[in-house]
Amino acid sequence: MVRDSVTPRRRPHLVVAAAVCVVLLLVAAVGVRHYVVRPFRVPSASMEPALQAGDVLLVDRATRGTAARGDVVVFDGRGYFGPAEGGGRYWVKRVIAVGGDHVECCTDSGALTVDGTALEEPYLSPGTAPSEIEFDLLVPEGTMFVLGDNRDDSTDSRHLLGAPGGGMVPVERVVGRVDRLVWPPPRSGSL
Repeated sequence: MVRDSVTPRRRPHLVVAAAVCVVLLLVAAVGVRHYVVRPFRVPSASMEPALQAGDVLLVDRATRGTAARGDVVVFDGRGYFGPAEGGGRYWVKRVIAVGGDHVECCTDSGALTVDGTALEEPYLSPGTAPSEIEFDLLVPEGTMFVLGDNRDDSTDSRHLLGAPGGGMVPVERVVGRVDRLVWPPPRSGSL
């Protein structure tokens, strides 16, 4: 009697299969972080009450390099702002004005104006002045004028008006718009 001597196909070893899965997951995670969303931790109280120190945010990477009035964005401040609290290079601020906008502080009633229209700023804590620093400027094309919501405890465009760049940040430095707050769980949700 003759037996068929066909060798059965070898199955990949379990360790090799696990390694391939891990590599694929890492590639997917890097892709998601680079092209879809990226997490950031808020380093300071400059955006209170909306964002608090220690909060973890997800930034929409599809919006990198763009900014619109009212957006809360994370941007690379190197060369325009000093190191962020904790020595980081990323800052989170609210976009008040973009290229071509005329922004001024303040009206007789204390409001900021953009192109002559007073801003409604419901995100400020009650009793917080829009700014203690007066300014009247035209935002250059391709840049943005940013402020923290906690105006009494925020280093922002107002504080850098005399510095190189005049406190303006190139829009190309925007890493992305803040999409949602993910930590701590009781406050998580869209911004």
